[in-house]
Amino acid sequence: MNEIIGIEITPPAVSDKIKSLIEAFLSGRNSLTIKAYRQDLESFSKFLKSHSAKDSVHSLLSLLPGDANALTLSYRSRMIEERLSPATINRRLASLRALVKLARTLGLITWKIEIQNIKSQSYRDLRGPEISKLKNVILELVQRNSPKTKRDLAIIRLLHDLGLRRGEVTSLDLAHIDLNLGTISILGKGKTERTNLTLPEETQWALRNWIEIRGNEPGALFINFDRAKKGKRLTGSGLYALSKYYGLGRPHGIRHLAITEALDKTGGDVRSVQRFSRHKNLAILNIYDDNRQDLGGSVAKIVAAGL
Repeated sequence: MNEIIGIEITPPAVSDKIKSLIEAFLSGRNSLTIKAYRQDLESFSKFLKSHSAKDSVHSLLSLLPGDANALTLSYRSRMIEERLSPATINRRLASLRALVKLARTLGLITWKIEIQNIKSQSYRDLRGPEISKLKNVILELVQRNSPKTKRDLAIIRLLHDLGLRRGEVTSLDLAHIDLNLGTISILGKGKTERTNLTLPEETQWALRNWIEIRGNEPGALFINFDRAKKGKRLTGSGLYALSKYYGLGRPHGIRHLAITEALDKTGGDVRSVQRFSRHKNLAILNIYDDNRQDLGGSVAKIVAAGL
């Protein structure tokens, strides 16, 4: 029984329609998106103390509109109490709303989730590591000659030179690199088809040195060197640990640095940098540009000087 809204959350037998709904919800999406949605459904199931995602979805869709929204509000409140980041909370709520919307489209229900996201400041600090720190790390790696440092250099160059996301790096296979053409094929965020990007010469050099060590056998481009997972694909958490090890913070911070550098070197050409960063929303790049120039701080100095 849910203590907050007083409803039974142990669902009856799960129907084939619920199973088909979840399959339809996940179909046609790339592997990274499917993984994220599955994790979001598992989180909701844990909140309901259900045995499976199918049970929790069945339980939600069996409710009256008011009770369903009250349950979702309770879920949001619990996540806030657990001090989850706004980005995580809002992503989980968005997943739930999207699933319910599909159920409504398919005629399983007639209502929708009205509970909104919480305010997020996820783009407040977009600076990433200091450029001097990154240059020192790259110089250090170039001077070393071990298989691991060659791998790490290739990864860091991809994160910075092309502004790749963590998942875009870890999902790469050897087949996605064409050093003869100087291109790389990435699976972008929310995409189901790969996109070809041109590799700068410095990035090609780092990749070529790594591939000479790695070998030409098919499979993951970047593999693990840890004893327990040696030879297996480098995971997102492994990439995060790599970035932290070199004092560069989270991998996404390196992407932030790359985008800020791109804006600096193009004189704030937001449209061109949008092609580099592959952001759908131009407003996000405007936030980068504002932070880069500290426009608010510049105006504050003018205002203060008038007193």
